Amino acid sequence: MKYQSNTAFTHKQQDKVGVLVTNLGTPDAPKKAELKRYLKEFLSDPRVVEIPKLLWWFVLNLVILNIRPRRSAKSYAKVWTERGSPLMFHTQDQTEALRTKLQQQYGNDVIVEFAMRYGSPSVDSVVDNMLTQGVRKLLVLPLYPQYSASTTASTFDAVAQSLGKQRWIPELRFVTHYHDNPDYIQALADKIRNHWQQHGRADKLIFSYHGIPKRYLLNGDPYHCECYKTSRLIAQALGLNEEQHFTCFQSRFGREEWLKPYTDESLKEFATQGVKSVQVVCPGFSADCLETIEEIAEENRDYFLEAGGERYEYIAALNADAAHIQALTTLVESHLQGWTIASENNNQRCERAKALGAQQ
Repeated sequence: MKYQSNTAFTHKQQDKVGVLVTNLGTPDAPKKAELKRYLKEFLSDPRVVEIPKLLWWFVLNLVILNIRPRRSAKSYAKVWTERGSPLMFHTQDQTEALRTKLQQQYGNDVIVEFAMRYGSPSVDSVVDNMLTQGVRKLLVLPLYPQYSASTTASTFDAVAQSLGKQRWIPELRFVTHYHDNPDYIQALADKIRNHWQQHGRADKLIFSYHGIPKRYLLNGDPYHCECYKTSRLIAQALGLNEEQHFTCFQSRFGREEWLKPYTDESLKEFATQGVKSVQVVCPGFSADCLETIEEIAEENRDYFLEAGGERYEYIAALNADAAHIQALTTLVESHLQGWTIASENNNQRCERAKALGAQQ
């Protein structure tokens, strides 16, 4: 059968509005086998790695997946908690808080769930479950403030692939970015101010974003520009001049050139130039994860201190902070305009159509 049959469907089912929160994903456990499975799904996505398919298949399966899983498992083990992966439980907390906010306003006619682009819970399984619950209008919110084809567009691909198997396609809205959303900017600025109140200011505030190959920028990806705009708006909100903040990019992979300046190299250079203290924040990460906890808070700290720096502080991501949840709630509400009034159920719709037909 080409299209899925919904055995739970009934014409008496009330129409619902769905909000699907998504993030990148995480392995199920910090072990080699789980990392190999996760990395294979992640790195097989042509949106993530834009290299000829046959060539990349050999590199991925014969080299990377035989080396990287063991190394990555060790890194994940360092950040794993009793609740599991930080990205997983932070996304759960964000979703639950957003659900509470929206259902306080709109009741149970709004269903809020989360899915991971790679790993579990999968986009496919969550979308199917939401449609089974009666979702006929679906808003997708990828937790990537800055748009990139390698993240945001990949999420759209997964949603489209999932819906392509459904008989009844819901109305669909998709949040492509919110890099300059005033509430998001304010939440980040307040997070930094709160850190300053507790720890004082550093010589320089570093905005570090996940990198992408420079080739993607040259091919039209707006990510680089949106990152710089986010930095500029936060700096303006904080009253910082150009000498007091700096934007750079982390987590490069492979040999080709990625977006510059690189975070690790920049921190080493600042230390040798006499910058004694830095504070690093990652505005592109909605939740703390391996890249912020292990790479930024630990690995890059060592780079800076070993090069002569004296004080290094990582400012945590917004996670499930109240200001962040309020910003996401406002963002979602702006995209739900016209959708939040309870709809008639399918049986009522059919009866009304019959009545209109009889009148004619």
